[in-house]
Amino acid sequence: MWVTLEDGRTIGVPLVWFPRLLHATPAAREDCFLSPSGIHWDGIDEDIAVATLLSDRWVVGAPAQAA
Repeated sequence: MWVTLEDGRTIGVPLVWFPRLLHATPAAREDCFLSPSGIHWDGIDEDIAVATLLSDRWVVGAPAQAA
């Protein structure tokens, strides 16, 4: 999924991170709306906050360095 933010940044995340979206039909995935807090899909009961997309919990790769 690709999300373009108002400030011009584009965030890409795999649908596998959001199982309801992954298993939804293409039509159900397209049936969303934006709010001040994020993206909402009423038909599949999914809500993704922009803050969630921007959080570092999605960073995958190098392990944390020891202090």
